[in-house]
Amino acid sequence: MNSTKIFFALIISAFLLSFLGCQEDKYGIDDYYNVKKIDAHLHLNAENDAWIELAKEDNFKLLSINVDYPDFNPLEEQYKFSVKHREEHPDIFAFASSFHMSGWDNPDWVQTTIKHIDSTIEKGAIGVKVWKNIGMGFMDKDSSQVMIDDPKFDSIFRHLRDKDVVLIGHHGEPKDCWQPVDKMLVNDMKEYFSHHPQYHMYLHPEMPSYEDQMLARDKMLEKNKESRYMGAHMASLEWSLDELGKYFDKFPNATADLGARMGYVQYHAAKDWEKTRNFFIKYQDRILYATDNVQEPKGDTEGFKKAAHDKWMSDWKFLVTDSTMKVPDLDVPTKGLSLSKEVLDKIYYENAEKLFTKAWKK
Repeated sequence: MNSTKIFFALIISAFLLSFLGCQEDKYGIDDYYNVKKIDAHLHLNAENDAWIELAKEDNFKLLSINVDYPDFNPLEEQYKFSVKHREEHPDIFAFASSFHMSGWDNPDWVQTTIKHIDSTIEKGAIGVKVWKNIGMGFMDKDSSQVMIDDPKFDSIFRHLRDKDVVLIGHHGEPKDCWQPVDKMLVNDMKEYFSHHPQYHMYLHPEMPSYEDQMLARDKMLEKNKESRYMGAHMASLEWSLDELGKYFDKFPNATADLGARMGYVQYHAAKDWEKTRNFFIKYQDRILYATDNVQEPKGDTEGFKKAAHDKWMSDWKFLVTDSTMKVPDLDVPTKGLSLSKEVLDKIYYENAEKLFTKAWKK
């Protein structure tokens, strides 16, 4: 064989190896049960083990987040269930605690809150959640809206940093919250805000704007750049991949979860598939898979398990394949992102383990 033939043979071999490597670099639908996964934002608000059982079947670990949300069971009960599941299933279940805003105007509120947080950390909490009531409802004694950059929080957030505990922030809402229902981008938000007018800020122009919420969040993060932080729900920047990218670039220690915002990802994919896929590749180290699914204290456990499994499988299909699919949040079809194994392993597992270092015991 002369040198020219050898050269072309090497080129073809290299091409085939590269092609085969690319082919092997993707998961398929059938890999779902074999791949380690973490749902990094959910709410297991029940005493039974239905979700734990499902997690074992579907190869998931769980991060349940306590939140002082009026539609949920009381915060103390959420915490009690979390401690139970943590003690019984430390290899699968982890939780983040929270705190009440009541007593804010008392001179000892900060000290009392830190003491409460420490007590939850002693019981296994690996994160602390602050909710949208800070900025969207809670008033001080002078009827002024308390925002997340209030100096009174500084000692608490500094304490979390010193304890190496992750701060989880739900600040504001999707930008759709400040739009009329018929102008919202995804069906889930249209339904939610139609049934929760108290949180639909379009109906409450006297409240802080979306821009006010994001500015307060950024000011808080500027004061806590060394802290480990997870912005819940795509950091409330779901409407713009460009803005979410700016957030990642500005705050190197900040991450974002996908909880209850997959519809927006699918919206972006339907609008510009290549840009959306490239975004996930570029920021593969900063995104955590999550659903924000909720298990209520009582209810049909088998029905719940089916719905939770179906959601996990639907998201897996979207992230893993390039299939064109109809999804509940959109009135038009969208195409799956077909991400590589390397990217998916980070989004589904490695990023959560890296962020929540004390979460799931081996």
